Amino acid sequence: MKTVYLRTLVESVTTGSFSKAAENLFITQSAVSRRIKFLEDQYGYSLIDRTGPVLVATDAGRVVIEKAEKILKLENDLFNELGNLSQKSGITFCCTPSFGITYLPEIMKGFMLLKPDMLELKFFFEMPDKVVDGMLKGLYQVGVIEHNTDYDFAELETFELPGDEVVFVSSPKLEIADEELSIEQLTSFDLYTRKEGCCSSKLLEHNINKLGKDFSLFNRVIYYDDLHLIISSVLEGYGLAFISRSVVAKLVKEGALRTHHIAGFEHAYNRTLIVNKESAPTQLLGKLVEEIRGVFKKMPMQLIVSSCNAVVFSLPLVVAST
Repeated sequence: MKTVYLRTLVESVTTGSFSKAAENLFITQSAVSRRIKFLEDQYGYSLIDRTGPVLVATDAGRVVIEKAEKILKLENDLFNELGNLSQKSGITFCCTPSFGITYLPEIMKGFMLLKPDMLELKFFFEMPDKVVDGMLKGLYQVGVIEHNTDYDFAELETFELPGDEVVFVSSPKLEIADEELSIEQLTSFDLYTRKEGCCSSKLLEHNINKLGKDFSLFNRVIYYDDLHLIISSVLEGYGLAFISRSVVAKLVKEGALRTHHIAGFEHAYNRTLIVNKESAPTQLLGKLVEEIRGVFKKMPMQLIVSSCNAVVFSLPLVVAST
């Protein structure tokens, strides 16, 4: 079980409100409710008393929270120790999977030509919330996120990058020809989406809630953690996905996928480059930041590595996904 669920329980009881917990955790209130329900199903007990004006823990909830706080402290200590290791020579970089798939190969090609003697460069692919949290904790020196949420970047240095667009995509096999559709025209199909916290999933949930609806309007909702599996399923005509246009641009251009906009939906989101102010301003760090910002000038915005090609790096790079 992911510790984020325990953190959500602790935050809900500490603030006494699902809405305040959602605000503090940068997620939606419905996401908070789902996480609490998951824990209650997992342990077989009601953990929160919802009958009063303020949320309070049940007897079982207090037991879980006591242990959860210890687990979260251990996790924080672990992050701090790992952060100390990251101060060694090299750079630690974290970005969203969609950015990594689309732009990282080109960034690394240019950067490694500039710095062929680089000792160590570590990559982590994470959801936007975890990228920002890791930056604030000093785990990463540089990060890139796509987002439609306003984050507090006061303690970080940021650079605005060209944004992206999130669209529904389908295979021509489904015979959905129109570019502009109503949400009702898609509800008979299965929807493939990424795990909770993904920027496109959060934007989709925001859009659906704004229309006064929920995910139950789709035939089925199928969650995959692997972006490649989602694209592969859609290519086979098994359903739809709500996904970054840059990730599927080549497939769209080739005619393997079609894009669709929904009336009343927000399809655009921001992209931000983040630099940890506490990191020593080395020439190496500056070159990586320069290469990330410059990649949008060197390559067309719609350029994409094929969704079926894995991104592979050779030593001395260390690629990690948590």
